[in-house]
Amino acid sequence: MTGELVVKDVYVTVGTEQILNGVNLVVRPGTVHAIMGPNGSGKSTLANTIAGHPGYTVTSGEIWYQGQNILELEPDERSKLGIFLAFQYPVAVPGVTVANFLRAALNAHRAVEGTDPKETAVPIPEFRTMLREGMQRLEMDQAFARRYLNDGFSGGEKKRLEILQMSMLKPGLAVLDETDSGLDIDALRIVANGVNSLMALTAQSAPNARMSALVITHYQRLLNYIKPDVVSIMMDGRVVREGGPELALELEEKGYDWIRGEVVAHGE
Repeated sequence: MTGELVVKDVYVTVGTEQILNGVNLVVRPGTVHAIMGPNGSGKSTLANTIAGHPGYTVTSGEIWYQGQNILELEPDERSKLGIFLAFQYPVAVPGVTVANFLRAALNAHRAVEGTDPKETAVPIPEFRTMLREGMQRLEMDQAFARRYLNDGFSGGEKKRLEILQMSMLKPGLAVLDETDSGLDIDALRIVANGVNSLMALTAQSAPNARMSALVITHYQRLLNYIKPDVVSIMMDGRVVREGGPELALELEEKGYDWIRGEVVAHGE
């Protein structure tokens, strides 16, 4: 199906260490698919592999999105196809303002091969309107746009910027890698509302191309705000359980040991 993310039996190494051991996963259009698991289970490795991070080597398997095996595409091509990764630890870029970075990202997405980039660039008045509206939704001061990218930002400011970038690019698939990490309850609510509003917007304006979200988290608290349709549990580099929202609640109550015990007991 167009818009589905399909991960087929993917194995990944980082350096000489194998991290993913045959991951199978389907994220359907317009849904929120949460991935949970203990530290070292491969969650962030999967996110970086989907985005095309060069430090992660896929030794076997396929990842399909929009009818293409994206493992054959460069990271920028995956981004143009509609895949967005909100980083767990966004990097600082001193000297580049938030506004200039976001406009450059938009223009890169709008560029058409063989066409003068000036012809496809977003007009400055249109960009300013988009930026102002996006910042208002995330309760960000307008002066934020003039600051250098993530330079001196708090954890909450970095995560809000990731969601602002997502709202400007309007991806088909948003991969949120532990976006709740380091957020207080107010920042968590604002970030979650930004994700929910964008998903609602795409459902109304483009029902045949609704945004889906792959939400990677350790904790149930984020899922109180971004309601998952499906919850997958990763351990030892693979998905070992899948269910509905109730699975996340069960994890909150029992922890991971009971799942690990079942996996061992069934020889999985």
